[in-house]
Amino acid sequence: MCAHVPGAGTGTLVPILMRQPPAYLTIPVMAGPIPDTFIDQLMARVDIVSVIDQRIPLTQKGKEFMACCPFHEEKTPSFSVSQVKQFYHCFGCGAHGTAIGFLMNYENLGFVEAVTTLANSIGLEVPGAGSGPRDGAAIQRSRSLQDMMDRANAWFRKQLETHKGSWLARGYLKERGLDQETVESFGIGFAPEEWRGLVGELGKQQPDLDLLVEAGLAGRSEKGGSAAHRHYDRFRGRIIFPIENLQGRVVGFGGRIIGDGDPKYLNSPETPLFHKRTELYGLHRARRAIGQEKRCIIVEGYLDVIGLAQFGIGNAVATLGTATTREHVQRLFRVTADIVFCFDGDRAGRAAAEKAMQVVLPEMHDGRQASFLFLAEGEDPDTTIRKEGREGFQARLDQATPLPDLLLDTLTGQADMSRLDGQARLVSLARPLMAQLPEGAIRELIIGRLSTISNLPDSRLREDFARSDPLPDAPLKRSARLNRGQITPVAMAISMVLQNPSLAGEVSDIESLAELDLPGARILLELLERCSDRPGQNTANLLEAYRGSDSHGYLEELAARSNYIAESALKTQFSDTLDVLREEPSRQRRLQLLEKSRLGPLRQEERQELLMLLRQRAGKTVRR
Repeated sequence: MCAHVPGAGTGTLVPILMRQPPAYLTIPVMAGPIPDTFIDQLMARVDIVSVIDQRIPLTQKGKEFMACCPFHEEKTPSFSVSQVKQFYHCFGCGAHGTAIGFLMNYENLGFVEAVTTLANSIGLEVPGAGSGPRDGAAIQRSRSLQDMMDRANAWFRKQLETHKGSWLARGYLKERGLDQETVESFGIGFAPEEWRGLVGELGKQQPDLDLLVEAGLAGRSEKGGSAAHRHYDRFRGRIIFPIENLQGRVVGFGGRIIGDGDPKYLNSPETPLFHKRTELYGLHRARRAIGQEKRCIIVEGYLDVIGLAQFGIGNAVATLGTATTREHVQRLFRVTADIVFCFDGDRAGRAAAEKAMQVVLPEMHDGRQASFLFLAEGEDPDTTIRKEGREGFQARLDQATPLPDLLLDTLTGQADMSRLDGQARLVSLARPLMAQLPEGAIRELIIGRLSTISNLPDSRLREDFARSDPLPDAPLKRSARLNRGQITPVAMAISMVLQNPSLAGEVSDIESLAELDLPGARILLELLERCSDRPGQNTANLLEAYRGSDSHGYLEELAARSNYIAESALKTQFSDTLDVLREEPSRQRRLQLLEKSRLGPLRQEERQELLMLLRQRAGKTVRR
């Protein structure tokens, strides 16, 4: 039986922190760029098996190394590490990446820290980064920011206990039913109605003032008296909720105003420590309960999380002033296979649920569940559980609407199913949603239900939805086709090169692919040229060349994809795939002329061109 490996980094789910460099030219680092050649050198010398084995004990199984995945709970090892590819992949939760990516996810490091840590482990010095794994101006700045957040958190908590104006805050918390133990457990604090309370206490020197601004704790006016007096507290007259990352460190704050005022809730802005698209309030505290309950509840507010926890429901988290994002869903599905979204039952709640449904659809692989709980209008999870108790709320959770039912209800609600054109409208509305669903039982079952409702054969719907699937565009992005094994020839060629870079040596005429006008063709050409110019590339080298680009995530998935090609057939399959690509311009022109001929007579030169193209196709078919 597998269990998480103990340690501070175990189970860290923080997504890779992307930078935005030009694809595979340079990657920003501290005061200057880390040369692409250095990343190449690092990936060639670092052994991913050694890197991971130092943190998670690996067991060799044939050519691969296996372990229980550190990013989700499992009983049977599904975390595979390839020494040849220098790449890891979990067949359970889908986590994958290079040695750099592993450190970023597992130890919650930024890109620079991960590169520097790896470099120092083999005696290399990162250009412009200093000699120590945690040295350098950017890393020191991050440490200083974290220290400032910790000091601010302690100050806010002290104000709730001692400030003369905190009686209003304590009264509000008592009115909401929060006991002292809960207040202390969640570290709730108080920001006095003062312009320079926090600034006056923690900003006695200019460097500290700059840190307060960078941490989102203070603002700065360009007008006023001295430089020190131009700084002011961001949070004033508010109850303060500290926001913790997965390691339990405070990275931001949320403030609820006491009484009337606008905005009702004020969150920390985006900072080097805080990213609201990825962070979830309460996830650090909820992870144990989520594992025990095998389910996570997503609510909309701090007090909802706290109120549920006080009544013994500790597996709830909240978004932070933003709608549910793809990053939120991906993070939670690494912790549990069952997510329940909890919304108010009013129109705004229904609209929020529809947006969340579209976000979660691409992540609905078999074995995962998503449900939607709608509360009575005017009620929220906190008020509901105080009225109905833990058992009542649990009963509501058990009766939440499954995602497939919500999807079908949403579609049928927008079409008059008593009319034939209404049934056709249903299919039209379903296309973009079905294109996001990965292949699997959920998709097939929904197609079956749509077939019954629309009176169209499921085979017809399946063909219709497959035809409407989005193709990966340039730059490459995640595509539903990848999940269903229906990828384009370009994507197949890219996948084969990523997994077997030596195949690039089989291409003697790379130039013949230069004029391909297909999504992803540019990246295929770049990969082939890179392998040709830099012999000895492995999967990790190629992937790190695209870190920070829009294509990186999709390329990682292509590198992890199972192509089911025997090693003895690799060269032949790759050659055939490139032949298909080379013939694509002729095929497109042939189809264009055939279509034009159906609408009217072709000109003489067009007829001759079409005849030549048809003869070429016939000749190639005969030779094959």
